[in-house]
Amino acid sequence: MAADRLTGTLQRGPFALSYAVEGQGVPVLVVGSAVYYPRTFSADLRRHLRLAFVDHRGYGRATGTYGAEDMTLDRVIEDMEALRRHLDLRERVVVLGHSGHGYMALEYAKRYPQAVAAVALVGTGPSHRPEHMEQAERAWDEAVCPERKARSAADMSGLAAAVEADPDNRFVTFCLRMAARSWFDPAYDAAPLWQGVDVNLPVIDHLWGETFRDIDVGAGLPDLDRPVLLALGRFDYLVAPVEAWAPYRPLFRDLTVRVFERSGHTPQLEEPAAFDAVLLDWLGAKGLLPVAG
Repeated sequence: MAADRLTGTLQRGPFALSYAVEGQGVPVLVVGSAVYYPRTFSADLRRHLRLAFVDHRGYGRATGTYGAEDMTLDRVIEDMEALRRHLDLRERVVVLGHSGHGYMALEYAKRYPQAVAAVALVGTGPSHRPEHMEQAERAWDEAVCPERKARSAADMSGLAAAVEADPDNRFVTFCLRMAARSWFDPAYDAAPLWQGVDVNLPVIDHLWGETFRDIDVGAGLPDLDRPVLLALGRFDYLVAPVEAWAPYRPLFRDLTVRVFERSGHTPQLEEPAAFDAVLLDWLGAKGLLPVAG
């Protein structure tokens, strides 16, 4: 594919899913929002990777009515495959998911291993089950300084009023009010990242509130023979800490774990040079990045 930027949409049932393909090199399918996620990866990374940012149904534009059958993880995975084919990514792709999108990436790789070269999970906990969320809360209680906690309390004190004033934007409002738990810099303003992002609240509520709560990432994992990178931020208090992955590590055939010491939930944006080096070095070690010269 050419190195210029390619944008468009693919209609999938009642959703118009946008995509934005940028950069050159090894193809990487980045599932999430085609508006939000291009803002989080460095320009330098685009010199090495062809980043195909694709919407899922939680962020695609709804063009018709939809029901419970349109909001499942199965539909999301099938959309990812349709987008891969639409974009003519005939080589095996690296599939990358950040936060809850990591589950989409991993489950896609289990279903379509022939289309996948490797999987990168960024800022992803093993699930959103209560026990994993309790581990995140314990880390917050035991490891966080009083100043960060005070900042969080101040931000959250206005959440109910902000949601009441603009209920259609409650998901983004919640994310912004969780800055102290989300970013190494507790005062970071992520509002520009969300500008222009469509949010389908029923889809988000179903996936994050039910599917990712109940998901068993270990199911089928021993059969996945693709390398997996797990990249986490030390100051990420939205998901369970790295220790929560311990019971699942033996199930991976090839797992690499990296923790970024000055990052929260989004290390690709918070420590771009370090993140790029880790991702590119990992791809090189797995024989997926061409050797220069």
